[in-house]
Amino acid sequence: AGKRKRAALPPGKAKRPRSGPGAAESGAEAAPGGDPEEYSIPPPVSQGKWKNKERVLIFSSRGINFRTRHLMQDLRTLMPHSKADTKMDRKDQLFVINEVCEMKNCNKCIFFEAKKKQDLYMWLSNIPQGPSAKFLVQNVHTLAELKMTGNCLRGSRPLLSFDPIFDKEPHYALLKELFIQIFSTPQYHPKSQPFVDHVFTFTVTDERIWFRNYQIIEEDASLVEIGPRFVLNLIKIFQGSFGGPTLYENPHYQSPNMHRRLVRLSVAAKFREKQHVKEVQKEKKKASKVLVKEDPTEVVFETPAEEKPVEIQLVKPESKPIVKDKKKLRKIQRKKQKKLFRTE
Repeated sequence: AGKRKRAALPPGKAKRPRSGPGAAESGAEAAPGGDPEEYSIPPPVSQGKWKNKERVLIFSSRGINFRTRHLMQDLRTLMPHSKADTKMDRKDQLFVINEVCEMKNCNKCIFFEAKKKQDLYMWLSNIPQGPSAKFLVQNVHTLAELKMTGNCLRGSRPLLSFDPIFDKEPHYALLKELFIQIFSTPQYHPKSQPFVDHVFTFTVTDERIWFRNYQIIEEDASLVEIGPRFVLNLIKIFQGSFGGPTLYENPHYQSPNMHRRLVRLSVAAKFREKQHVKEVQKEKKKASKVLVKEDPTEVVFETPAEEKPVEIQLVKPESKPIVKDKKKLRKIQRKKQKKLFRTE
């Protein structure tokens, strides 16, 4: 069928302008006699261009628990430049993640790896050249679990606060640059908001990196924690992405398997010690008791008791009537007195 031709407009009506950046000009041209600001559209908030096109892929392996899944979802919520993907099979090697990131058009990656359904590892990597770092995640608390009073705008850009030790040691300086490129939201990102209302803090304590998220209150510039929170225990830093030569290995790191083994050994050692004490006590009881000679000084403070003279009673004592009732006893006494009075 052929296209229909548009009907001609009546002479009194003008064509309605499109909604777009040039709508004000077209509206002004279309309605010369009307108000020029009737169809004007305000300009966008950010006039700049999105140049720093950092995209972070956040996903995990199979076998993670609910806490890890909630933590992963919280990070996706806080980072508007992140992308999601399906869980990776355990049989696949970690080099496959580079291909997945290329398919998703991502140049950074946060990968959560679960082992034994109780240990959680986090990989931070720069795709595809590297470097990459592997951490053991401990003390995880999510947004839903923590009852925090803070709140922030969804998609707002955070400030990154680092401990002074990140500028002193070389491996911490490398991790600082990796954290900046992954966790900072690029300027003029389409999904981001042009506001800065929360802070990501990275603090080094006890050879671990502590992550916290705080809200900035405008009135007095104080901080209120929002969440989530977790602790990163550095294991290794690799030159490549998910592998390659080892640049740094943490000498203070202790694997969870070794930690659990030491706990079991300490409990077993305590049990063995108790059993040994019981056996020693039994042997002491069975051993023959050694007789101690009498001490002559024990009788020093003993005083002999006074000897009383022996009295021999020749007269039989009078038997007293056993009367349970006191009234009867009184009557008997009265009768005896009357007999004595009569005899007298």
